[in-house]
Amino acid sequence: MSPLPRMNWDRPHLLGLEELSREEIVAILDLAEHFTQDSRERKKKRANLAGKVVVNLFFEPSTRTRMSFSLAARRLGADVLDFSPSGSSTSKGETFIDTAKNIEAMGIDLVIVRHSATGAPHLLAHHLNAGVVNAGDGAHEHPTQGLLDIFTIRQLRKRVEGLTVGLVGDIMHSRVARSNIHGLIKLGARVIVCGPPTLMPDGIEELGVEVSHKLDDVLPRCDVINMLRIQFERQRSGLFPSIAEYARLFGMDSARLQKAKPDLLLLAPGPINRGVEITPEVADGKHSAILQQVTNGLAVRMAVLYLLCGQPGG
Repeated sequence: MSPLPRMNWDRPHLLGLEELSREEIVAILDLAEHFTQDSRERKKKRANLAGKVVVNLFFEPSTRTRMSFSLAARRLGADVLDFSPSGSSTSKGETFIDTAKNIEAMGIDLVIVRHSATGAPHLLAHHLNAGVVNAGDGAHEHPTQGLLDIFTIRQLRKRVEGLTVGLVGDIMHSRVARSNIHGLIKLGARVIVCGPPTLMPDGIEELGVEVSHKLDDVLPRCDVINMLRIQFERQRSGLFPSIAEYARLFGMDSARLQKAKPDLLLLAPGPINRGVEITPEVADGKHSAILQQVTNGLAVRMAVLYLLCGQPGG
C-alpha cells in the first residue's frame, strides 16, 4: 500500500458540506482516491486509526451508512462500538446529550451520529471533546452521502465543474439533496432540483439552484441525474395524488431514459423504492452507478475518518 499524504486539516468535526470550502471538499475526494486504490489492490487493512475508538450513535435505521462507517473504521485499524437506542438507557428517559457524554467517558475518539432532529450533530459537537461526524440529521444534511455522490461523478465523468446535475424527487425532506447542492455548486456544477411543488421547499433557489416541476423538460440537459427517495417516513399524506401518479411524472423508466443524453449517469442514494423513483431495469442498467456509489462510500468515509483522527505511518 502506498503511504497516505499528511494533509492540512484543522476541523475536528464533519457536520455538513455547507461549512466546507471547495479546497476541503477536494482534499477529501483526493484522499478517497487513495483508498479506492487500496481496494483495487485488495489491500484491506491499515493502522492509521490503531488505538482509536469510533462509536456509531444511530438513532435512526441505517444499512449502508452504518455498515460503511463500521467497515471504514476497522479497515483503518480502529475499534468500533455500535449503539442502538432500543435496549439503551434512552428508553428509561436518559437524554441524548447525557447518553453521548457517558459513552465519551469510556474513552472514545470519534462519534458517528444519525438523528431525526436537525442540528443534533452540531449539539453533540458543542458538548463533547470527541470528534463528531454527521451521518444524517433530520432533513438538514448527510455530508458523507453528498461526498460519495460527488466522488462517483468525478470518478466516472472525470470532472464535476461544468456538468449539469439533476436532483429529482422529494427535495423538501432530503438531507442528501442539501449536501449535494452545497458540494456540487462549490465544485462548479450546475444543479437543477426537480419534483412536485408540494415536495419543493420554499426559497430553495437561494442556494443557487434552478427549480423545475417537469422532469421531461430538464432531463435532456442533464449529464447526471440523482434520483432521490420519497421520504414516506418524514412527510404527511396528501403531498401528491398517488404513488402511481408520482412514478408517471417523476420516475425514471426505460421510456423516459430515451429522452436523456446517451451517456447519462444515473445515481440514487438508496434505499430505492423500485417502481416508484426508478424501475428495476433502469436501476440495474448500463446508466446506473448505484452499486458503485456504495463501493465509493467506503473510500470516502475512510478519508473522513483519517482526516479527523488518523495517524501517520499506517
